[in-house]
Parts: sequence; structure tokens; C-alpha cells
Amino acid sequence: MNPKKLTPYLFLSPFFIVFAVFMAYPIIESFYLSFTSAQGNQAEWVGLENFKNILTDGLFWKSLYNVFIILIVQVPVMLILGIFLAVLLNSKFIKGKGIFRLFIFLPVLIDLVTYSIVFTLIFNEQFGMMNYVLGLFHIDPIHWFSDPIWSKVLIVIAVTWRWTGYNTIILLAGITTIDHSLYESAEVDGANKFTQFFKITIPMLKPILLFCGILSTIGTIQLFTEPSLLTAGGPNNATNTPIMYLYQFGFQSFQFGYASASAYVITIIVGVISFFQIKITKGGKI
Repeated sequence: MNPKKLTPYLFLSPFFIVFAVFMAYPIIESFYLSFTSAQGNQAEWVGLENFKNILTDGLFWKSLYNVFIILIVQVPVMLILGIFLAVLLNSKFIKGKGIFRLFIFLPVLIDLVTYSIVFTLIFNEQFGMMNYVLGLFHIDPIHWFSDPIWSKVLIVIAVTWRWTGYNTIILLAGITTIDHSLYESAEVDGANKFTQFFKITIPMLKPILLFCGILSTIGTIQLFTEPSLLTAGGPNNATNTPIMYLYQFGFQSFQFGYASASAYVITIIVGVISFFQIKITKGGKI
């Protein structure tokens, strides 16, 4: 074979080696482990037993329920805030847009652990700033960490604060691609800003909204750091999530087979939800 024909593959070989070692092998190995009782260095083939145990475990279904409650509240709120801020940042009346864009995107750049600790201090039930402010208005302190409902609200607030800016920048990029002549024509026809927003901006952003919605859904189902650091999955597993469930078995009990099976169950759930999101929205077609 001509050595010159091998040259491109030689340059591509580092990628394929890294992909095989750090992605392909772990995927194949975890798939095999999901059918075993692997715990530590011991593994015994158990077939579908792990999947059966997961699907009959009430704690798994509770973690799934928790994350879906957070998802149906947090994702719509975040997307609504994201598109509102994107439209605002695209307005001609805003000066110093670069600075505002930086401030809105800044939460994404802050370390997950750092901001979770700060939120723990702000929402502390005894001496936190949030309950102190509520007290100024004669409102009873909220049990952010010991009440099942308010603990979920805390997670929603934290995740929304962190990821709204990320979606805002993506939506802003989409808004800037909309032909401005569409707005000019609508204005000539007598359409006000409100009508232009719902008749032009939203329809033109459907594919991007779908993209943000799918990313946000996947990210919410994969929640780990916020509930782990803020509420430790409590109270009474009220903020336990599927990834925390997986972590407990994989890295605390070292039941690698069971944890691998959990990972594939979660992956299938994410795939099914994403599929229905695409079908319901018709792929974001305008």
C-alpha cells in the first residue's frame, strides 16, 4: 500500500486511540457489567436480574419522580427567562450589551461546588440571608432543607440561576439570525412588539428552543451536584435523583454491575423523552 495513503490515518490515529480507550471500551465494559453482579473484583453473570431489581425498586422510582417534578417546573421557567433575557439583550435600547451578556453568562463559569456552598449559606434555615429578608416582611422562615417541597424549590432556584444564562446566549444567537425585514414588514402592517414576538420571534426560534429544551431535560435528569451538596438527597429522599441513586450503588456500595444497569436504564429514559420531545414539536419545524 502507498505510504502516502496511510498518512491521513496516522494523523487521525490519536483520536481513535483516545476514543477507543476512554469511550468505546468503558461503554462496552459497562454494558457487560450491567448483566453481572460485579462487586469489587468479583463478577458473576446474572442476566437481566439487575434491570429487574432496578425497575422494582421504589427508591429508583422515587428518584425518577423527584427529578421529573423538578424538570417540569425548572425547564419551562428557565426557557421563558432565557428567551425574555435574549430579547431584552437584543433590544436597541440596551447600552453596554457586552457587559450584560457577560454577567448573565457568568453563573455558568462559576464552579459547581463553590456556588452550591454559597447557596447553602444563603438559604440556611437559621441564619441564612433569604430567611432574614423574609423576616423583614414578617414572613415565617422557610424550611429550605427540611421540607420536601421547599427542598425541591431550592434545587429549582439553584439550577435555574446557573443555567439560564447558558440558554440565553444560545437563544440570543438565534434571534440575531432572524431577518430584521420581517419585523419591519410586520410594523408596517401595524403589528405591535407583543404580536411580533409571538408571530415572528417564537416561530423562528422553534428549532433552537427544541435544542435548548432537550439539553435542559437531559441536564436535569442528570442532576447530581446540586442535590448532593445542597440537600444530600433529603429530606427523606425528597431530592434524591437517578444519578445520586447510581452513585450510591456504584461508588459507595461498589456494586458496579447494578450501577451499570442503572446507567443504561437512565440512558433509555433520556432517549425516550428526547424522542417524544422531537415528535411532539415536529423536530422544531417552523
